Amino acid sequence: MKIGINGTGLVQGASIDAIVSDVKAAAENGFASYWLAEHPTGGFDALTVLAIAGSKVDDIELGTAIIPTFPRHPMVLAGQVLTTQTAIGERLTLGIGLSHQVMMAQLGLDFGKPIRHLREYLSILMPLLETGTVAFKGETLSCDATVFKAAEQRPGVVVAALGPQALRVAGARTDGTTLAWVGPRTIKNHIVPLLSESASKNNRPSPRVIATLPVCVTADAPGLRERISKTLTMYGQLPSYKAMFEREGVAEPGDLAMVGSAAEVEDALAGLMQAGVTDFAASIFATSGDEHTETRELLSRLGQIL
Repeated sequence: MKIGINGTGLVQGASIDAIVSDVKAAAENGFASYWLAEHPTGGFDALTVLAIAGSKVDDIELGTAIIPTFPRHPMVLAGQVLTTQTAIGERLTLGIGLSHQVMMAQLGLDFGKPIRHLREYLSILMPLLETGTVAFKGETLSCDATVFKAAEQRPGVVVAALGPQALRVAGARTDGTTLAWVGPRTIKNHIVPLLSESASKNNRPSPRVIATLPVCVTADAPGLRERISKTLTMYGQLPSYKAMFEREGVAEPGDLAMVGSAAEVEDALAGLMQAGVTDFAASIFATSGDEHTETRELLSRLGQIL
């Protein structure tokens, strides 16, 4: 299992310099990847930031986790992706997802028939990234286009998929899935079987399963779990995540956090690997500089041996 850093905690600061510094530190610490989310109403473009970071930092995979699909036509996103890859080389992975109905409502966008939307979106996006040409007419999305310069090697593409239909689409059409707020039991018994079955039926390689959860080496695990639950309450209220909480048998975000002693965190990471996670994108949730340093050092060390 590869270990990377999820830098989404820095997004609200909207500082390119802060994220570039964090990417540089992640590369120097030997992490395999760096992931950045894009909030649909945040006004901070993930691909632009990664293009800048990648021009300054070599030898680390850069990925989005995630870019919401509804606000961007797939042709527009393909153009951004191909431009970013031209700038940083062939180490970009595009993570996309439907986001959530409440967030799309803030933009005045209809969230109806999301699986149809996802299928049609990929019917445009994937050909553009794979061959540079597409001619597709769907119910809600259409595109007849040829890009100026096709990719010699297409960027990786993963989909945030939780429900059975989305997992089957991700397995059939992309390189895998990127997950947030999904525990090891659910990954092992729900995510991996459906995703892998779909990939196999469509003669695709074994899919990537990229997981993100809060992680911290701390002497006060109960206190930190409580703090995570209070700070990130909204995630337990979103329907798609709530369904995953119920599958896992937990009630609050803090229940999924991998916090405790170094040995406890290591055991939790081993559990994710055994569940079928191929990449862990760590969201470090520390309450002090010492906790942050100890957690990052542990993750860096484990990334060399897991």
